[in-house]
Amino acid sequence: MKRYGVVETGGTKMVCAIVSGPDQVSDEVRFPTTTPAENIPQIIEFLQRHHQEHPLAAVGIGSFGPIVLDRTRSDYGSVAPTTKPDWSNAPVVAPIQAALQIPVGFDLDVTTAGLGELMWGAGQGLEHIVYYTIGTGIGAGVITRGAPIACLAHPEAGHQVVSRHPSDTFAGNCSFHATCLEGMAAGPAIEKRWGKKAAELPPEHEAWDLEADYVAQAVVNTILFVSPQRIILGGGVMEQLHLFPKIRALTLQKLNGYINVDAITQHIDRYIVPPALGNRAGMLGALVLAMRAETEHAS
Repeated sequence: MKRYGVVETGGTKMVCAIVSGPDQVSDEVRFPTTTPAENIPQIIEFLQRHHQEHPLAAVGIGSFGPIVLDRTRSDYGSVAPTTKPDWSNAPVVAPIQAALQIPVGFDLDVTTAGLGELMWGAGQGLEHIVYYTIGTGIGAGVITRGAPIACLAHPEAGHQVVSRHPSDTFAGNCSFHATCLEGMAAGPAIEKRWGKKAAELPPEHEAWDLEADYVAQAVVNTILFVSPQRIILGGGVMEQLHLFPKIRALTLQKLNGYINVDAITQHIDRYIVPPALGNRAGMLGALVLAMRAETEHAS
């Protein structure tokens, strides 16, 4: 049975695992995200040890962004300039590929999670989905014809423009755009606005009407611009499942009958959904990246 190395480089932690299939994880390790000088050797040591025991077919990496995905660039596979200390311009793919000499697949963490959901989760049987993560930050993976959308860089849906809710006086929390979607609706924005983390706010708190409005605006924008077959809303904030009915109702209200498609107008409870894989989406998406990298290398 083939074995693949999968890596999730997150904003707070790194996850490395050896995976043969969606329910076949033979080893897994986690460690805090610190600096490239510390974390990249940790990743390589874990993968090399398993590669020496029984060769790995390929590696898949889902990385926090922004990242460089243009294969024609010399810095392909690196982290682009970021506010995260020490990680700007840090190479990720190159040192891992040099150490193992096997194919490496690489993409944005939220796109990677979307691939996992497409293959084994809430997107099964579809070709066109959008996966949002709404947590410490906000991002979206756009999957079309079963693969991440090919574009100049990668989508930055967390920084889309949203309209301020009439009752909201919060100044915003994005250092680049202040009142973009992430600045108004990500976990840190909720905590800064209300003085408590999202998980500490009761379902009846007024915070959730504001949150649902901003997320519904993003959903409407996504429907109008991308027209996916399903929108999956994941991340820590969306663990508040009472948000989903609010977001669905507001989405229909904001569309105002303009998109007359049964999947939305009649079955919106199956159109805007939570992820099915939970915190396994990123790992399984990285497995998809590894398998595709192996196939691409062989062709």
